[in-house]
Amino acid sequence: MVGTGDHPVLLMPGALGSAMTDFAPQLEKLDREKLTVVGWDPRGYGKSRPPDRQFGINFFHQDAADAAALMQKIGFDKFSLAGWSDGAITAIILAGTYPQLVRKMVIWGGNAYVTEEDFGMYEATRDISNWSERMRAPMINMYGEEYFRKTWEGWIDGIMQFLHQRKGDICKTEAGQVTCPTFILHGVKDPMVPGFHPDYLHKHIKGSRRHDFPDGKHNIHLRYADEFNKLMEDFLMES
Repeated sequence: MVGTGDHPVLLMPGALGSAMTDFAPQLEKLDREKLTVVGWDPRGYGKSRPPDRQFGINFFHQDAADAAALMQKIGFDKFSLAGWSDGAITAIILAGTYPQLVRKMVIWGGNAYVTEEDFGMYEATRDISNWSERMRAPMINMYGEEYFRKTWEGWIDGIMQFLHQRKGDICKTEAGQVTCPTFILHGVKDPMVPGFHPDYLHKHIKGSRRHDFPDGKHNIHLRYADEFNKLMEDFLMES
């Protein structure tokens, strides 16, 4: 947790992510006088171990409940959310389920449902031996190879449940229940999240606004950190 501002914002990481691996430029550079920035490692990820990560059909809902409880535990009764990838899904569920807790929401790289096309892309990444060293090394440094391999395979199997048991639906209902001001950002060249996903979210989250990074991929908040941080700060601080 950094900053002393009167606007708390919770950073919500992606799959197997953590506050430090996923959000270093935000923890370091967001305005600490206006914001109080809270980093969070979901259970089974980062430093929130033990326990080992579990991928039951409700794992996103468990993360949302954990995040809401954490923020209240440390004294924030109303706060904003910044969610990337899986963290965007968790943010949508939190905002839709506990609307009284959420001031504003910023999401990018997320999706309310999963398609066969999406799953094919995920399945192609199952074997971590095929990952580039640049992508694999930080995860092995954090988890060790065995836990990383097991947990990544568990994530892919966890996502497959939504295809087989819920016709791909992850959080469509909650997206329709979001009432807070919402800012959707998207990297147009994101190889993991085709444009129809932010299109859906923009259409179904009432009153949401959108900003695209024309050359951005999945990690726009890291690749374009200064521009991204300014967009996020301006949105969070406007009345």
